[in-house]
Formats: sequence, C-alpha cells, structure tokens
Amino acid sequence: MKIEMHNIYKAFGPNEVLKGVDFNLEPNEIHALMGENGAGKSTLMNILTGLHKQDQGSIVINGQETLFKDSLDAEQCGLAFIRQELNIWPEMTVLENLFLGRELVNRYGVLKTKEMKTRAAEVFSKLDISLPFDKEAGLCSVGEQQMIEIAKALMTDAEVIIMDEPTAALTDREIEKLFKVMKDLTRKGVSLVYISHRMEEIFAICDRITVMRDGITVDTKAIKDTNFDQVVKKMVGRDLEDRFPQREASLGGNVLEVVGLTSGGLFKDIHFTVRSGEILGVSGLMGAGRTEIMRALFGMDTVDSGEVRVDGKKVSINNPAEAVSAGFAFITENRKEEGLILDFSIRDNIGLANLESFAPKGLVKVNDEKKFVEMMVKRLNVKTVSTETIVGQLSGGNQQKIVIAKWIGTSPKVLIMDEPTRGIDVGAKREIYELMNELTNRGMAIIMVSSELPEIIGMSDRVLVVHEGKITGELMKQEATQEKIMALATGGN
Repeated sequence: MKIEMHNIYKAFGPNEVLKGVDFNLEPNEIHALMGENGAGKSTLMNILTGLHKQDQGSIVINGQETLFKDSLDAEQCGLAFIRQELNIWPEMTVLENLFLGRELVNRYGVLKTKEMKTRAAEVFSKLDISLPFDKEAGLCSVGEQQMIEIAKALMTDAEVIIMDEPTAALTDREIEKLFKVMKDLTRKGVSLVYISHRMEEIFAICDRITVMRDGITVDTKAIKDTNFDQVVKKMVGRDLEDRFPQREASLGGNVLEVVGLTSGGLFKDIHFTVRSGEILGVSGLMGAGRTEIMRALFGMDTVDSGEVRVDGKKVSINNPAEAVSAGFAFITENRKEEGLILDFSIRDNIGLANLESFAPKGLVKVNDEKKFVEMMVKRLNVKTVSTETIVGQLSGGNQQKIVIAKWIGTSPKVLIMDEPTRGIDVGAKREIYELMNELTNRGMAIIMVSSELPEIIGMSDRVLVVHEGKITGELMKQEATQEKIMALATGGN
C-alpha cells in the first residue's frame, strides 16, 4: 500500500498541532516517524486512520484520495494502529481482547472458540508469547498487555501497521522477536510506520525516517544516509552534546534499608540499601519482579514478611498514603491508570499530590499552587498552551512529565522511578536525567527501574539485577556492562 499525506493541518481550539505536514509511505518498507513529544506524530497517524479529520490537506492511498469515516473504516481497509496508550479491556480475557469486535461465530451466532484459540496460538507462537487465553487482561503486566496489542494487530491481515512506541515495556528478547516478525511482514507486502524514541531501534530496523518538529516535517531520508547526531539535531533544533549528563555523586548514609522482603510467588528475601544522593538502578527481564518489589515498597501490594527502614527507623507501610508519610514517592510505569487522573487539568494533577503544601488549613492557596505548577511545567518543558489543559489531551511523553512533576513537589526522601523515560523523546530524556542529577545533589535517593540497559548503565551509581523474584547480583557503576547485567538477568553468574 502506498500512502501520501500532503500539507496536513490540524488545530485543537487555539492549539495548532500540525502546520502543513507531508508524509509518504512506500510498499514493503519500515518507515520511522520521529520527533519530540508534542511534535504531532500521533496526531498525524490519528488523522491517517480516521480518528481525527484534518482541517486542510489530502490523503492519497494507492493513487486515490481517501478520507476514512472512523478508525473501524480504516481497519477494514487494511490499516492497523498499535497505540502507545494501550487499548486493553482489563475485565475481559486475553482471548476476548484479541478478537474484540472481530469474534468468529457460526451461523447460529455461537462463538467458534476453538478456531479463535488456534488462530491466536499461531500469532503467539511467532511472538514467543506464553499467556493463558483465559487470563484476565487486567492481571497482565504492561509488557504483556503490549504484546497482546501487537498480536491483535498482526491478526487483522493489515497492509499497513502503525506502531507507536511498541517496545517501551518489552525486554530485549521480546524486541528481537518483534523485529523478526516485522521483517517477515515486509517480505509479505506489509508496510510499517514505526514511532519510537529509541534511536538504536530506528537504525536497526527502519528503511527510511521522517523527522517532525513543532507540527512541521523537517526532513525525510533513507536511514543509511543519516546518523544519530543528525536526527537529534533535526528533532530538537540544536546539538545534544552527550546522551547522559555526567554524574558526580556525593553519597551520604543509608536512607532506605530493605531486609528480607517477601511476597508470595512474586519475590523472595529481598535485601538492599539506598544512600542519600544515590541513583540505584534496578534491571531484569520483564516478569522478573522488579515492578512488584517497588509496588510493595509503596504499599500498593501486600508483603508476607520483611522489614523496611527509612533513616534507620522501621516503618510500617500498608498503603500509598503511609508510604508518602514515610518519605516515598512512586512514578509508576502505568501512568494512564495509576499515575494520572486523565480527565483533570495539569494544575489539578500536580496540585493533588501537594495539597498539604497549598492547603495547610484545608483551603487551597490558589496563587501558590498556580506558581508552583507553572514552575514545574516550565522546568520539565511540558508542551501545553495552559496549565488548565486536560492531561488526557497531552502526548504520552508530556503526560509522563506531569507524573514526575507531581511527585517531585512532595520532596520525598526516596523517589522510585519505574520506567521514567518510557515514551519520552531523546531531548526530554536528557532533561529528566539532568533533573535526576539535580535531585540527588540535594540528597534525595532515587531507585530507577528501567528496561533500557544504556539508561541503567549511563545513570546508575549501582545496579541491582533481579531474576525470578530474587536479586541475583549487584554491580558498581565502573563494572556494570550490558553483558554482565544480561548474564545476571537470565540467572547466570
């Protein structure tokens, strides 16, 4: 399928998102679409697939000007969109999610469950997924939900598949499998649009790249004709000197001590410490128990045994409120369901976590709250026309910045960051890393869970590796390499 988008304009109220964008997709290619958060990438693809209507411009598919009525119309014409914000129905089973709206039935309207399972098993086999079909999707991890979405798209027999940050929650092994499937698809005539902020992936899998900045098309080139530095400069409009800022950690005493933490079959006998001014990286494969340990520390899940000490004093944490009182903050990997209230404004989301500061006697000091929120929005370079903008209207990366902003305002002793740069562009990542340095320079202790090994190595002072619910190793910054981390993450020495 050949797609040409010419001079596309789109505004939401006073906010001009697209200002004359051109984009074209050739048959049998993997085309990267890159740009900072808020550049307009997702909006452009939403227009292509019928979710939004352009204010101006044309879409030509195989030589015919086309305007889809809605997303279902686009899907029926061969376009599938795997969105960054997962479209999972948590109360439904894995199988029900896979065939939602496309159920196989006999002439009496009875579900052909056996045939559905057979078709699903074929796709799961290609992606090396081992999930029970009768498991509730809401009980699956974010990474497993991502694989369900990818499998669902592969089952539509689409001619064009758009992938928006498909690997954000996947392990290296799962990404390798996905890339193999993508290459197989292009050989069968399928074209793919690949939206990602992971530069290594772009250069590993894509044929061409289109860069957007501030709602316009900056450049389109063959991957072989460009490089990392050129792409970054086009994305952010400036040179990005080093990917990770230099860290000169000044470590103090232990802020957090975890002793023998155990929870059912999730994790067992977890021991570790974090010092003031330290970034402790936590690595491991998906499902190893990294996130489960952090959720338990923050009182979101129960533990069977173990002890937690903050500044040498034992603390009892049975819920998030007690965790906050003890000095914890938690930037969750699941920002959509656990990190934000999507129907609330930026000001409300940031202000809610900081009510004690702005409403010491029950009445909110609106001016103080407004000044703080505006300062945080500016500090994190959130792209928005107003702090009254509804958070659900922001791009995924800007939503992540709001989650970070709201917790920083509580001035925690221990900041847990689970996949802190998931879905964030390369320029914004640098801003987050600099903020982490700034926070640790003030004495804050940070625990950073990340699936990106370069991030773990580039930002951590020390690395813990988790495998099957146990800590299998600890590496100091100078000895941490991808090979050593992966060896420990797979149960080796």
